[in-house]
Amino acid sequence: MMWLCGVDEAGRGPLAGSVFAAAVVLPDGHGIVGLNDSKKLTERRREALFPQIQQRALAWAIAEASREEIDRLNILHATMLAMERAVAALSLVPHKVLIDGNRIPKGLTLPAEAIVEGDAKVEAISAASILAKVARDRALLALDIRYPGYGFARHKGYPTAEHLAALGRLGPCPEHRQSFAPVRAAGAQASLW
Repeated sequence: MMWLCGVDEAGRGPLAGSVFAAAVVLPDGHGIVGLNDSKKLTERRREALFPQIQQRALAWAIAEASREEIDRLNILHATMLAMERAVAALSLVPHKVLIDGNRIPKGLTLPAEAIVEGDAKVEAISAASILAKVARDRALLALDIRYPGYGFARHKGYPTAEHLAALGRLGPCPEHRQSFAPVRAAGAQASLW
């Protein structure tokens, strides 16, 4: 049996928090209905699929690169690092890694292929997309409790009008990505944190 691992990320665009990646190896005939690019699914549907993927996958792992790593490495390299960590954390070694997008992390030592829009084309990548997105959304709910006032529970760190207004009002919190232009601009003023 050929073990194909799907890999995807969540959280490249937001102004705060870690970037997450997941790796998933699905068996043939896994029976999970409704796998798709996580962005095309409702939050409720992603939450329903999350435990099904974990229960039915041959192996799965979720990893992240921290806000500090994003600021030190840049978002692209931090994303690649999170993907490498997710693959390395799998309980089995896949024969091939299928990655959503057009880049393969340089640190991967396994055969790999980048697939543009893979999260809508390959079920294992769709599953990874869902795990990464749900894990990241949950992390932002926790940030919302730690740093109230920014609206993290609603916008999940994306640069919405609400988030930018809060940044202007409160300044950045410790989980804001200092290397992102809107955060740097807001950081010129005093922060409450």
